[in-house]
Amino acid sequence: MEFGIVQFTSDRGLKPHVLAPLIEDAGFASYYVPEHGHIPTRRDAAHPRTGDASLPDDRYMRTLDPWTSLAAAAAVTERIRLATAVALPVQSDPITLAKTIATLDHISDGRVTLGVGFGWNLDELSDHNVPPKRRRTMLREYLEAMRALWTEEEAEFDGEFVQFGPSWAWPKSTQSHIPVQVGAAGNEKNFKWIARSADGWITTPGEEDIERSVSLLKQIWADAGREGDPDVVVLDFKPIPEKLEKWREIGVTTVLYGLPDDSVERASGYLAKLAGKLGLAPAVV
Repeated sequence: MEFGIVQFTSDRGLKPHVLAPLIEDAGFASYYVPEHGHIPTRRDAAHPRTGDASLPDDRYMRTLDPWTSLAAAAAVTERIRLATAVALPVQSDPITLAKTIATLDHISDGRVTLGVGFGWNLDELSDHNVPPKRRRTMLREYLEAMRALWTEEEAEFDGEFVQFGPSWAWPKSTQSHIPVQVGAAGNEKNFKWIARSADGWITTPGEEDIERSVSLLKQIWADAGREGDPDVVVLDFKPIPEKLEKWREIGVTTVLYGLPDDSVERASGYLAKLAGKLGLAPAVV
């Protein structure tokens, strides 16, 4: 089981190229960032945590672009995985996004993990012409089309939302398979989608009964004929040894923690303290 850091990036927090080396030097294995291109000021969609149109944090409207952020982090790190929690691919052009992610995987020497979401903010999706009731199908097509562009010498795709004829597109991804993780509630519907189209699950912040959910995911994964076990990424708030050991036993692969990012001093202090509690060894310089 590995440990990573998720930064709720914003124009008020530490810049990714400043924070990422601190994360790597403290011994963490991954760096995750979110995506929100914009937040409509008037919304009908309720936020999952507040239950209404209010936002729990103004950083939702100030989020940095994830791919620029991770490219900046890639330039100043060598080891940590560079990931999203979560990106919203259906709000971008799939051919252009495939190029962006393949380029990031190329310049980082194969360190990209793509965390994706279906999108809770239906008003935000609407501004990108994403039909709410078809966003899962749209995301599946985007992922399949991007995988073709990442791996095939002459890629083509003919779907409901993505169509392109035989095409050349380089660079290919450095990894033979870029891992895809889905951030969503731990239920049967979402787990069936993951078993068909992704490599793992990222929990939601308020997820309860992780053990039950992981057991259900593994059963659905096996029933779908998938080999091995899915990635399981858990968002945690406080490292409790007994809880972490239980998660390790049931097959959790990564545990993520947020951090204060208003200054280098606070971030460095927090990372050092957290790494000590988790038994992580600082990177050798």
